[in-house]
Amino acid sequence: MIIKKPKKQRPKNLNLFTIRLPVNAVVSIMHRASGVVLFLIQPLMLWALYLSLRNEQGYSDVSMQLQQWPVKLLLTGLAWAFFHHFYAGLRHLAMDVHWMTTLQKARFSSRVVLGLVAATMLFVIFAIWK
Repeated sequence: MIIKKPKKQRPKNLNLFTIRLPVNAVVSIMHRASGVVLFLIQPLMLWALYLSLRNEQGYSDVSMQLQQWPVKLLLTGLAWAFFHHFYAGLRHLAMDVHWMTTLQKARFSSRVVLGLVAATMLFVIFAIWK
């Protein structure tokens, strides 16, 4: 005879805005999201590279488009995606070789990644928007 175990009545929290994720999870999720953004923008970037290398007129057209404020805003976002993906990727590689595997060190390295991205973005924003 098969005896069914009673289901545990656990509380359910379906409101995702009330869930507070640890900094490790935020950095990991942002790493994945930035990778998706960088992957999806590749065709546009390759097309702009093709246009700029095709001839002198194409280069001047692309450089004129890069001076528009919406394009500068897009470049700022792409720079954030690149640098976050780069620094978080280094963090993940370090964790793969068993550096910073304790919870305290992982939290610290997550904060270091966020700090490095913020510091780098200050320089990038200055360079793009000057």
